[in-house]
Amino acid sequence: MAMKYLPAAEARQFAEKWLPAWTGNDPERLAAFYAEDAYYLDPGVPGGVRGKQNLLAYFRKLLAANPGWVWTQIEGIPLEDGFLNKWLARIPVGSATLEIIGVCFVQLDAEGKIRRNEVYFDRSNLLAEIARQKARAVS
Repeated sequence: MAMKYLPAAEARQFAEKWLPAWTGNDPERLAAFYAEDAYYLDPGVPGGVRGKQNLLAYFRKLLAANPGWVWTQIEGIPLEDGFLNKWLARIPVGSATLEIIGVCFVQLDAEGKIRRNEVYFDRSNLLAEIARQKARAVS
């Protein structure tokens, strides 16, 4: 069986459409990039989320809590049925904006929808800044 890989240029074109859907609070727009049976995992849901309706429910909470973050692709590396997406996220947390680099792998189905998306990054700085902002708000 021949494996299919998404060339870097096509990965960039996909990311240029998909990553902006993470900004703002429009979970339906973001969910439209995912297949009905999609699987999604990130540090907030280490057990993952399966199925578009469950994913949409998760995106509603996630995007409502983070409407101002901005995601951009640093590099797309070909991967079976998709690409490894090295990204930069600018995440506002109170008065600070963190810049976090991470990766996720994106595998597409035959219709070009995301069937598997796993996100990995070190979130220790993010959690520390959230704690600092909460401490400032209390004092």
